Amino acid sequence: MKQLSRLQSLIFLAGGLLMVVGAGLFVFSNKQLASWIFLVGAIAFVSMQMQQQYEGTNFVIRRLRRIMTLADICFILAALLMVENAYNFLLPLFVDHLQNGLNDYIIYIMGKWVVMLLIAAILEVYTTHRISSVLEKEKQR
Repeated sequence: MKQLSRLQSLIFLAGGLLMVVGAGLFVFSNKQLASWIFLVGAIAFVSMQMQQQYEGTNFVIRRLRRIMTLADICFILAALLMVENAYNFLLPLFVDHLQNGLNDYIIYIMGKWVVMLLIAAILEVYTTHRISSVLEKEKQR
């Protein structure tokens, strides 16, 4: 795996911290500010993780990196859904153009950022653990 520079590692860690702070603030405090904090953190975290490329030929690690990319997409979607929950940008579109607009909005949009964040976190923990163990086995050979 390509190692991140000191600045990239700092941005990566700050992005993860901003995501945690944003999620916590969203639940317990100002939803508008928290959603933007989470979005900035998710963008920083994902962009730095994408910089960390695997240049080897191990099929298992390549597969795990693809799964990690899916987790990154889920992090960004969770951030966008969090912003939507805070501001309700799409609510007028649902109400104006669908028969059961408010009901559909609640079913498809409200609170779904939690589900996306949970999926992303589970995938991230799994792939990080598996990649480190596979790289360790590869080193021992």
